Amino acid sequence: MSAHLHSSVLGIDTHKYTHVAVLLDGLGRHRGQLQVPATDAGAAQLLAWSHAHGQPLVAGVEGTGSYGYQLTRALQAAGVGVLEVNRPDRANRRRKGKSDPVDAEAAARAVLSGQATAVPKDRPPSPRTAKAPSMPCARSAWPGRAL
Repeated sequence: MSAHLHSSVLGIDTHKYTHVAVLLDGLGRHRGQLQVPATDAGAAQLLAWSHAHGQPLVAGVEGTGSYGYQLTRALQAAGVGVLEVNRPDRANRRRKGKSDPVDAEAAARAVLSGQATAVPKDRPPSPRTAKAPSMPCARSAWPGRAL
């Protein structure tokens, strides 16, 4: 999954509450930046924004198995290829500074350079995201209060 010369490439830095996206063209020129909530509505907003700048063929996403899981699925459902991007190395982060837009741009550049090649694993939802049945405790935390 490589980026074509004239296509757009998304780089996304994912977090628990927000995602930051940077859009580069096939030559690595900055085309835009957006921060969205880490929700389904935020994913829809990000897709609409990226389509307004030209259909991205591929996105580099940090954390496809954790905070970026739902976003990864939304991108794939919209026909955007997704590659897992590792965090930039510490020396590089110190030189360029640590910020979400810098990390998102680094993710897009990792895709453009061919450094990002890992396809996210297809996995069932995490047990933490599935509602577990409630189990009564055998004992209470308070002495003398049994269930």
